[in-house]
Amino acid sequence: MSGTGEKGSATTKTPADFLKSIRGRPVVVKLNSGVDYRGILACLDGYMNIAMEQTEEYVNGQLKNKYGDAFIRGNNVLYISTSKRTLGDGA
Repeated sequence: MSGTGEKGSATTKTPADFLKSIRGRPVVVKLNSGVDYRGILACLDGYMNIAMEQTEEYVNGQLKNKYGDAFIRGNNVLYISTSKRTLGDGA
């Protein structure tokens, strides 16, 4: 075992820390089916169930639908990423 990466490092962040830090911020949620949902992360639980606000659905990069609120079941989630663009920006 090496001494690097041990607990005690103030810069080490866990995935849970990341998820807590992005609540209330714009995110992109990619599903196993390839569909993207972009919106504001309202909350999520230990099963990766996600509640979003101001949600937009993208299929093959094309906007397909807009939802006020959306709930995504965690077993469908491939990844969650912070959005680099603010919502409503053009392509």
